[in-house]
Amino acid sequence: MEIYIVRHGQTMWNKEKRLQGSVDIELNENGKELAIITGKNLADTHIDIIFSSPLKRAHETAKLIKGSRDIEIIVDDRLRELNFGSMEGESYEKLYEEKTHGFKYFFTEPHLYYPPEDGETLEHLVERASEFMKDVIEPLAHKYNRVMIVAHGAMNKALMTHVKKHSLEHFWSGGLQKNCNVIILDYTNGHYTIIDETKTFY
Repeated sequence: MEIYIVRHGQTMWNKEKRLQGSVDIELNENGKELAIITGKNLADTHIDIIFSSPLKRAHETAKLIKGSRDIEIIVDDRLRELNFGSMEGESYEKLYEEKTHGFKYFFTEPHLYYPPEDGETLEHLVERASEFMKDVIEPLAHKYNRVMIVAHGAMNKALMTHVKKHSLEHFWSGGLQKNCNVIILDYTNGHYTIIDETKTFY
């Protein structure tokens, strides 16, 4: 079974380099266009089912990629983005400059990252991502040929942490996905093979 893992299209907060996390930000016009282009390029690629984060930016991306095709989109709350708590809405640059909290480690030394009191740890993010893969995706290997997951930057790296079985130190292995980038995996006989981590159609 092939698994396509897609990051949502661009939002205004992406463009402004602000932390989104659990805030439900919609796609901007460029984000919609990226999703439409991706969908057109995948129009002849059979997809059995799509799983999406409940957040608008991911769910709308899933719908635009699906287009007019008769593909069921299932929303799973476990696919929502990492909750950054009180840091949500802040700019990356401002958070880096302050260097008084755990965000200074987020991209460079993720194993040292710690969230504010109202935020979520990367350990917990990886835990729910792994649970989703084991409970939902892996059992479908004998039923479907190709499934798609549409989610978020950190969430998709948590999914890949399950796939690669590496430590949090290597959380950003392969780099942050671009908007509407597609990671392509094969899952056969209980084993993952990475086909492409950098596929974009624009």
